[in-house]
Amino acid sequence: MKTLSVFLVLIAGILWGCLGFFVRVLNDGGLYAMDIVFLRALLTTVSMALILLFADRKSFKIKMKDFWCFIGTGLCSIVFFNFCYFKSIAESSLSVAAILLYTAPAIVMVLSYFLFKEKLSKVKLISLLMTFAGCVLVTGIVAGDGKITVSGVLFGLGSGFGYALYSIFSRFAIERGYSTFTITFYTFLIATLSSIFFTNPMKVFSVAVGSGKNIIFSLVLGIAGTVTPYLAYTKGLKNMENGKASIIASIEPVTASILGLFIYHENLSISAWIGAAMVLGALVICNVRIHSKES
Repeated sequence: MKTLSVFLVLIAGILWGCLGFFVRVLNDGGLYAMDIVFLRALLTTVSMALILLFADRKSFKIKMKDFWCFIGTGLCSIVFFNFCYFKSIAESSLSVAAILLYTAPAIVMVLSYFLFKEKLSKVKLISLLMTFAGCVLVTGIVAGDGKITVSGVLFGLGSGFGYALYSIFSRFAIERGYSTFTITFYTFLIATLSSIFFTNPMKVFSVAVGSGKNIIFSLVLGIAGTVTPYLAYTKGLKNMENGKASIIASIEPVTASILGLFIYHENLSISAWIGAAMVLGALVICNVRIHSKES
């Protein structure tokens, strides 16, 4: 079961890493930042509502005393992290923003130590250091000219914190007995209702259905880029510690870099290849550790 969980979290990270391809197409159509956050959230909410309506209507039921869990995953994580991330990009640079976003595994590990008594083992710490160092190399900040400002750093750290909160609040929801489907539905329902204040819904709708190409890419963004990875990641969390899941999901920037290489012919430096190898090495260390515990 733990091996399946590793696979699910890995798939989630890979699918998140492919988002840039679909986002660029929608950018060309006139949708940006929070427009896409709203579109992803809305499509996911509708998709999950249909799934629950026909497959498991009982999963709509939640206790009001547990509603804070979904405010945490939807508002405090999805909306807050995206808002901070896009602000960080505007205030600093893409490479700096990406590195600060990937402080998330460390934040998850520390919070999980205090909230869920997860151990800070040597294997976790080594994997964490390898992952972060690998992300630094992959994003290219070492090579250079990343613009750094105080506000950019603060927003970047905020994005990492918000990104980490999905694992934390999802764990609280899981421990209260909620299914992967319930958590995903209410997360994105809250995200939809929250992000609507940061965008123009009519503009988003007109662009999303403006052409057959945009319709297809919007649907793929919702299903393959959001519904599937969030279901996979949340399902994987059920049989895995938060810290390990967060490290494994860090395959995302490596996937994005490789996708950029093959689709957009973006050059990868030697340091980027080394960084990718370090991230993959960290994933192998985590995976081997999990297998050894099973045997």
